[in-house]
Amino acid sequence: MPRMHSALRLSATLLVLVLFALLSYRIVHGLSGARAAARLTRAITSHRAPPAPNVRLSVIWPQWGTWPRPLRAAARRGTLRLGDLRGYPVVLNFWASWCSPCQREAALLASAAKAQRGRVVFVGVDVNDLTGDARHFLSVHHVPYVVVHSKSSITTRFGLIGLPETFYVDRNGRIQDVTRGQLSSAALARAVSRASQN
Repeated sequence: MPRMHSALRLSATLLVLVLFALLSYRIVHGLSGARAAARLTRAITSHRAPPAPNVRLSVIWPQWGTWPRPLRAAARRGTLRLGDLRGYPVVLNFWASWCSPCQREAALLASAAKAQRGRVVFVGVDVNDLTGDARHFLSVHHVPYVVVHSKSSITTRFGLIGLPETFYVDRNGRIQDVTRGQLSSAALARAVSRASQN
């Protein structure tokens, strides 16, 4: 009987240690994401134009009709790297189907993508979402540009702190501006103009 009590105590202690280690990892990982977001935001707001991470993403919505013709082959492959889009300004919008502000800004992004057809590349990045829910959202909102599914690596490397977030990347692959939160037409127009000039 004493052996059984010792084994149970040891098991309980190990379980507590494992749970503590997992909690510690989540806290540190969350803090590192917040630090990355703060560093990236400081670099952008101080006009240092940091390079956009060249991550590989899976295409879930291959609507390339508003994209410049030379870039459409990249979307047809089914995977996409941000480096594939060099030579054109890029509007990179992080969103999810369950996000209310994302729903409210969807029509603005769709309209802007059509107005900038062939000149500016719009890319949606679906975050923490089921692919079926994402595709339903894209169909309902008539999204006319390519959408990819995110992996944790891109959200960490961009330092996402919430949804929606929109990054504006210039022709050389450098981030010129960011909008954290729901877009307005004025903020979108101003940031696209800035990314297009560099």
